[in-house]
Amino acid sequence: MTEPRVPKYRSGQRVKTGVNLINDESVATAPTDGILVGAGAIGEIVRVAMHIEASVPVYLVEFGERLVGGCLEEEITVL
Repeated sequence: MTEPRVPKYRSGQRVKTGVNLINDESVATAPTDGILVGAGAIGEIVRVAMHIEASVPVYLVEFGERLVGGCLEEEITVL
């Protein structure tokens, strides 16, 4: 079993997307494979969780009125 990676970011931090965040069918009200949030969007981390199988941190980020769950560290940077 892989040791869980320690999260780089924490709740309350403001972040910016480095890439377009694409719907992987996790947001039922948005088109599958559609852009949820464009690259360069500013948001705030609401919650930090751990993906059990992959042992990596995942982030719930609020971008204005849209909450995006499952953001990876490779997709966001702290401001």
